[in-house]
Amino acid sequence: MAEGQQTIGEALERVDVLATGESIARVQDRSGAIAWPDGHVDAWDHVECAMALSACGLREPARRAYRWLRETQRADGSWARSVESGRVTDPAAESHHAAYVAVGAWHEYLVTGDERHALTMWPTVRRAVGWALGLGTTRGEVLWERDAAGLPGTYALLSGCASIHQSLRCAVALAKLADDPRPDWELAADQLGHLVARHPEAFADKGRFAMDWYYPVLGGALRGPDAARRLASAWDTFVVPGLGIRCVSDQPWVTAAETCELVIALDACGMRAQALEVFASVQHLRHRDGSYWTGWQFANQAPFPRERSSWTAAAVVLAADALAGFSGGAGIFRDAADGSGQAGDGSGQAGDRAASEGRCASDGCPDGRGSADPVGGPL
Repeated sequence: MAEGQQTIGEALERVDVLATGESIARVQDRSGAIAWPDGHVDAWDHVECAMALSACGLREPARRAYRWLRETQRADGSWARSVESGRVTDPAAESHHAAYVAVGAWHEYLVTGDERHALTMWPTVRRAVGWALGLGTTRGEVLWERDAAGLPGTYALLSGCASIHQSLRCAVALAKLADDPRPDWELAADQLGHLVARHPEAFADKGRFAMDWYYPVLGGALRGPDAARRLASAWDTFVVPGLGIRCVSDQPWVTAAETCELVIALDACGMRAQALEVFASVQHLRHRDGSYWTGWQFANQAPFPRERSSWTAAAVVLAADALAGFSGGAGIFRDAADGSGQAGDGSGQAGDRAASEGRCASDGCPDGRGSADPVGGPL
């Protein structure tokens, strides 16, 4: 991303977005890992950070992040839910964590046009998607985890499966690039997208959480009038004018990452004016060094938690790119319904636009915290 004075709505200039990308690079470990403020790494948020680095033109740290994924993938295709300083701290694995590497790998190709790197990532993506689909049911939803004993979870998550839908679309595109077509993945994406769009009974009820509201749009399962209706349906429940969106409907807490994901979802279904307004609303969480506070507890008028997280910064960068189109990967969420996109050449020019887990704990608020506790990736 070349430095310049292009303004994104009335919120940020491109140099400000680059500073946010650099705030992610500063916390990257020598191994390539990009951790949470508490020191642990999960694959989903790590991929999101890699995408933001690449969108900002920070090629070397982005490539180190992808190398970390290749080097830490387990033989079965998964990644441990939590790794800290190279040590596994939670050996369970989540389906959407594994599948999301396909989105990252395809995004890197769209931004750079580097087919060699895409083909280097292909075996990692192939194993990861195969592992995730191993948690699929006969109806088509994908169970959310495989625990430390190797047992599958007992339910599927709407937000997680919406993310997997996008992952499958990107994986299919990579498979075609690698001349290794996967029609079964395409069918799985069709089935999963239908369930996400039309069958809420297939998923655990996590309706208190904002991600269950907007992820069917973000992940590409809903577009057009259906997407607009869904976003309108809970707008007043989650959107706090001038502050962002609540992570949990019954908590006085807005989070920057969820707000920026909503921005991307709004942009993906053509609601650009609303997207720009929501993006501007979250800038009160920006720190002078370019990083962002994870969230704001507006009853207490204080940051909560008192941390500035890498994945929050990443969500801001990806939202800014979706709105301004400064990288070739800007349309990856807009095109999530079919996985299409145009590979970039590393020049920072977006395809379509140049011509588009603060994660809330799925079980609610832990004792003594008074609000939802962030966990990685979609619910």
